[in-house]
Amino acid sequence: MNGAALDDLLGPVLGAAPGACAVVAGAVRGGEHLIRCRGTSARHVRGAEPEPAVPGTRFEIGSLTKTFTGLLLAEMVAAGQVGYDDPVNHYLPYRARRTGPDITLLHLATHTSGLPCLPPGLLRRAMPRMFTNPYATYTTADLLAAVPRARLRARPGTRVRYSNFGVGLLGHLLARAAGGGTRYEDLLDARVLIPLGLTGTDCDPYRPQATGYWHGRARPTWLIPGMAGAGALRSTARDMLRYLTALLDPATVPGPTLGAALADMRRPRAVVPGNEPRPLIWNLHRGDDHDLLHHSGVTRGFTAFAGFGPQTRVALVALTNTTASLRTTFVQAAYDALDALAAQQSRSAGQGART
Repeated sequence: MNGAALDDLLGPVLGAAPGACAVVAGAVRGGEHLIRCRGTSARHVRGAEPEPAVPGTRFEIGSLTKTFTGLLLAEMVAAGQVGYDDPVNHYLPYRARRTGPDITLLHLATHTSGLPCLPPGLLRRAMPRMFTNPYATYTTADLLAAVPRARLRARPGTRVRYSNFGVGLLGHLLARAAGGGTRYEDLLDARVLIPLGLTGTDCDPYRPQATGYWHGRARPTWLIPGMAGAGALRSTARDMLRYLTALLDPATVPGPTLGAALADMRRPRAVVPGNEPRPLIWNLHRGDDHDLLHHSGVTRGFTAFAGFGPQTRVALVALTNTTASLRTTFVQAAYDALDALAAQQSRSAGQGART
């Protein structure tokens, strides 16, 4: 297996985003790393020459932010600042506390809280900006006001229901647990992004990034101030591969708490009948001989995918500056490439064991 084989696997991913002017995909296999880039960070416009897409081009990664929020939770658990089984009411101001069955931080991080996908009232407020910035005017105060009003769709811990609301709330609660008026963005920087050396990754919407497109039309920069932990991050293929490599090799990360947290992200934490075991945030697919952990993210102008195989020591990231649609195969192509990469490694390991 050589670099050319990695290149062959990434080729279909680069071609799976029609209408995108920038696609960057990267893969890790053991000690091999490869990033391939196609296109430019924006469409050509009169009087301006767009920059080529490179490994350091920043893309909005949408819900891939949630995996970082889960890692922040695991790091704060390892540091003894919070506990997985802590009820959310413990960290909420009195006016925002819920009645009824306890929802824990672990429920929020495994999508088993029973909370709806969106806070009550957000969809109605978002309608004027549905195709640009639906979360732009939704504040932390709005989020807290929605918590006691939300109707649970299932008893906590009994059903998997994907919830932007839940993970956005988790990010805010972790910031409250840190104290001192800390913002989620600053806490994530200090505890995760800077220690991992992810210099191109943050929640800043004003740093240079690729232009996002939806049906060929440029979209404004994504804003999600009230639920940053659910989807505010921007990142690069280079940073995302560094992040995934840390998940493959937690013991190589300096500091006991972050290394322990990275290892914790790989462990199933919740078991719900009819579903695969749930790690923190990541989706887990268990094959016959290897596991895959994966997640995707979409904003109004971008689509992102990341995944890794702990046993096969492979990882893949794919980023593009066009939003997903029902006909888009970008995420599926990226998952298929990751699966093929893991399967090749698994077969190679099996052949090695027989020789």
